[in-house]
Amino acid sequence: MRTEPLISVVVPVLDEESTIACLLDHLASLPGRWETIVVDGGSRDRTARLATGHAQRPIVIEAPRGRANQMNAGAAAARGEVLLFLHADTRLAAGAYSSLVEALRDPAVLGGNFRLHFDGGDRFSRLLGAWYRVQRRLGVYYSDSAIWLRRGAFDRLGGFRTLPIMEDYDLVRRLECAGRTACLPGPAVTSARRWRALGLPRTVTSWVVIRWLFLAGVSPERLARMYPNVR
Repeated sequence: MRTEPLISVVVPVLDEESTIACLLDHLASLPGRWETIVVDGGSRDRTARLATGHAQRPIVIEAPRGRANQMNAGAAAARGEVLLFLHADTRLAAGAYSSLVEALRDPAVLGGNFRLHFDGGDRFSRLLGAWYRVQRRLGVYYSDSAIWLRRGAFDRLGGFRTLPIMEDYDLVRRLECAGRTACLPGPAVTSARRWRALGLPRTVTSWVVIRWLFLAGVSPERLARMYPNVR
C-alpha cells in the first residue's frame, strides 16, 4: 500500500499565548499525516508552556529570535518529506493535505503556497485579498499564505537567509527561479487585523515600496526600520 507523505508544519512563534492553543486545536482537526513543530523565539509569556502541554503533543523547540532563524531551526527538526511554514494567525483549509498530495504527484513541482483570504468578510479584507491574488500571478507571495516546499528543494536552496525582513520573499524568489510551483486552492485564511489600522493604501504601498527597495539592494536592516510595526 502506498504511504501518504508526512508533512511537517513549522510554526515560528513569539508571545502567542492568546492564539497558540487555538492554532494547535485547528491543526489537530485537519485530515492527513501532519507533524507540528512550534519554534519559540524567546516568548516572555506562556506560549512555549501551553504548546508543550497541548493534547496534540507538538514538537516544541527554541531558537534565536527572528523568523528566518526559527523556521530554519524548525526545518532542521522536521521529519517530513514536505515542509509547510505557517503563521500563528493563519488557518489551513480542511482539504489542505489532499491538495498538497495531489500537487506532489507532479515531480516537477518543487513547492508553492495556498490561495489566501483575509478574514473579516468586509470590503477591506476583500480588497486586500484581491491585491494578493494579483501579486501571486506575478510570482510574489509571502509566508502568511503558508509557503510549502519539498524537503529536497528547501535543502538545495539553503533554507531561509537570516534577514531581519523579507526572508520569506527572498526564499520565494529563489524557489520560483528553481522550478515549477503551485498555488493550491485552499484557501488559507489569515488575519487582516495587522493591516486594518494602516488602511488599504498605506498597506499596499508599504508592501510594494519595501519589496522594490529590497530588489534595488537597500539593506534589509534599513527596510526593517521602515516596516510598519503592525505584527
